[in-house]
Amino acid sequence: MRGAVIHAPGDIRYETVDDARIQQPTDAVIRTAVTCVCGSDLWPYRGAEPTEHSHPMGHEYVGFVEEVGSEVTGLRPGQFVVGSFATSDNTCANCRNGFQSSCLNREFMSTCQAEYVRIPHAQGTLVATDGVPDERFWPGLLAVSDVLGTGWWAADAAEVTPGSTAVVVGDGAVGLCAVIAAKERGAERVIAMSRHESRQQLALEFGATDIVAERGEEGVARIKELTGGIGADSVLECVGTAQAMRQALHSARPGGSVGFVGMPHGVAVDGQELFFSHVGLRGGPAPVRRYLPDLIDRVLTGSIDPGKVFDLTLPLDQVAEGYRAMDERRAIKTLLAP
Repeated sequence: MRGAVIHAPGDIRYETVDDARIQQPTDAVIRTAVTCVCGSDLWPYRGAEPTEHSHPMGHEYVGFVEEVGSEVTGLRPGQFVVGSFATSDNTCANCRNGFQSSCLNREFMSTCQAEYVRIPHAQGTLVATDGVPDERFWPGLLAVSDVLGTGWWAADAAEVTPGSTAVVVGDGAVGLCAVIAAKERGAERVIAMSRHESRQQLALEFGATDIVAERGEEGVARIKELTGGIGADSVLECVGTAQAMRQALHSARPGGSVGFVGMPHGVAVDGQELFFSHVGLRGGPAPVRRYLPDLIDRVLTGSIDPGKVFDLTLPLDQVAEGYRAMDERRAIKTLLAP
């Protein structure tokens, strides 16, 4: 089969890779319906994470079950399934506590920009839809597998509640989906921090009530101005840089909460400053599996449409152009269709 492989920073190739196959009795193999490029894929693409040897790429997927291992009893070939970037048995103590992305048997998906994908712990990781959804829903369901699930976790970790004020730091796909999440969880005011007009417009479409273009301390000052000098109840940090984390922590009110879901790069939190701020801080890899049934239903009933974050669609064999477009900010997120 064929799939995307990174060889070095800026060097993505679509080439022959090992066939996806059952390796453990808990595995499944799916035929990819659609996959995509994630903002976190740009870290190795830009050289911010080392690429010591060539390896496959991709961790977002929806598709059709092709084959299941002998211990997979809840899935059958032909079903359309949605999964998560982190596999889970969905039975261990961490999974039962709702943190499937810390499953004791967790594996992180990394081969999904391909024609077929092996899914470890398939029974606990995959959720099948009732029948095969219309193709117009596929982008939204693909968003559920990571960026919407991650944005939802940001809102959950930041304790967004009905009537509250939420700030979203970051206007990538996760940040835009975090706007959806904050709105769906009942925030009365959703302030999106964005400098890019097209992304600002999508944020407003997704439910943002205010746009703040300033960054850093100027951005914090603007948030304080909009919140009577106090700060926001909840701040959703969806970038992962040191500046974004500082901006998030300083934008929260005393007693407020920050949910951080951007993969941290160069982030250091001052313990004494955090201590005196009275701001709560929680984050980590999103437990997407916890939210899958609810989010799938919201997409299929049309109450939300996170698939709009995909503003570029390419054949899978043009995956390298998908990376370039996102790296150059010509696209928010690239959808790839085999």
